[in-house]
Amino acid sequence: MTTNPAPPAPRRQPRVPPAARSPVPPPPSWAVRAAHVVAWSTVPSGVWRIALVLGVPVGVMERDEFLAAFPGNSRLIALAYVLLIGAVAEAASYLTLGLVRPWGEFVPRWIPLAAGRPVHHGLAVLAASLGALTVTVLWWVLFFGGLLTAPSPDPGVSAGEALFVAAYAPLLLWGPLLAAVTWSYHRRHRARTRP
Repeated sequence: MTTNPAPPAPRRQPRVPPAARSPVPPPPSWAVRAAHVVAWSTVPSGVWRIALVLGVPVGVMERDEFLAAFPGNSRLIALAYVLLIGAVAEAASYLTLGLVRPWGEFVPRWIPLAAGRPVHHGLAVLAASLGALTVTVLWWVLFFGGLLTAPSPDPGVSAGEALFVAAYAPLLLWGPLLAAVTWSYHRRHRARTRP
């Protein structure tokens, strides 16, 4: 009795990893500088608001006038509100650095469940673009709209008004610079995906 030998098992082909995507070109130096300006643009207004709540004379508004907007004229609630507003603004402006840093390419290790995953650049561009539009409209309308609709100013500018303008004027840079850094981020990722 002859048995047919079993046909040899097909040889397994070694698994070839998918082609690695080309690396993202580094951000241009102007984009890095612009991202840092955005990250710092919210600090002066935050310091101004904290000074107001703590009773430091800021010249435009008195602490009692500001505290009147809070239940029981609570200095504690006002301080919590000011710190919360400042923290949200700082965090939002700080995210601009992600468009020029490695954590804008891969989720940082300290973020649970998503650590190390690549950042979807399309979503990052969409979120940053909406943020740029929002803060541009918000600050340009609030700042210039407030100046244009204010009652006729007294001749001359007081030191308090100059301090207020100096503290809030950097916010006018936030939206346009965020838009420019977002455009740079998008172009760098498009350059990577081109054949």
